Amino acid sequence: MEGPTSHFYFSQRLRLHYVDWGNEGAPPMLLVHGGRDHCRNWDWVAERLRDRYHVIAPDLRGHGDSAWAVGGGYDMGAYVYDIAQIVHQKGMAPVTIIAHSLGAGVVLNYCGAFPETVAKVVAIEGLGPSPKVMEEQAKRPVEERLRAGIAERRDNSGRQPRRYATLDDAVARMAEENPHLSPEQARHLTIYGAHQNEDGTYSWKFDNQARWGGGVGGGLSHADQHRLWSLITAPVLLVRGAESWASDPVEDGRIRHFTNARLANFDGAGHWVHHDRLDAFMDTVDAFLAE
Repeated sequence: MEGPTSHFYFSQRLRLHYVDWGNEGAPPMLLVHGGRDHCRNWDWVAERLRDRYHVIAPDLRGHGDSAWAVGGGYDMGAYVYDIAQIVHQKGMAPVTIIAHSLGAGVVLNYCGAFPETVAKVVAIEGLGPSPKVMEEQAKRPVEERLRAGIAERRDNSGRQPRRYATLDDAVARMAEENPHLSPEQARHLTIYGAHQNEDGTYSWKFDNQARWGGGVGGGLSHADQHRLWSLITAPVLLVRGAESWASDPVEDGRIRHFTNARLANFDGAGHWVHHDRLDAFMDTVDAFLAE
């Protein structure tokens, strides 16, 4: 495929990377990846949309070819700021956004804070923990949660990036993470998601500290996020893989926090619906965007 061009923008003095698929005269579209992922995971989606939209796909801070945040600045507010900055700096409003997992959670919060800048939203499994999980979390007093979060961060501070002897070993790990991937998909995602170390081994590009997005006490509460969802004025398409760990937002009631949202479930798909059922996903997205 004919790929995009690489560019950078600045947010909180971090040099953040994005790719631009061209077609500048078309309506703007932002594709936002999930945790431990990178902007080139959208390549197959971007290929099918670039003729109708000016597609830009950023690497979140600490991911892909974007800078790592010093001091562990990976809370929700920081991620939302980065999205607000690229929309503002590139003059993308009103923008259509497709986002996945962590990226979808960030985008939904952004859309609630700046509803006037958004045209339509597709959010793939970005609602976070289910009400059942939230109920269990709420049983723990705040001091216990804070202490546990600090202990977890402290343990993680000594964690070193895993090294793979060969690129093929890294590809095998990528395929293990998502069995739905074709060999070509797994290799493509690995090539753009890993770098070669000086000793010849390979490691993933993402910052291990970004695994704990939301920060120790620095994230938005569930109630805050639910309010932000209710303030979104653009039409919202929630997407879920039937084989994923994510609970169904219609069945668990979370869809009620949105004023204009509907759900699309995909059989035969896990957490990465846009990889696992690309054709079906694009058919659904195309119909939603055409409305």
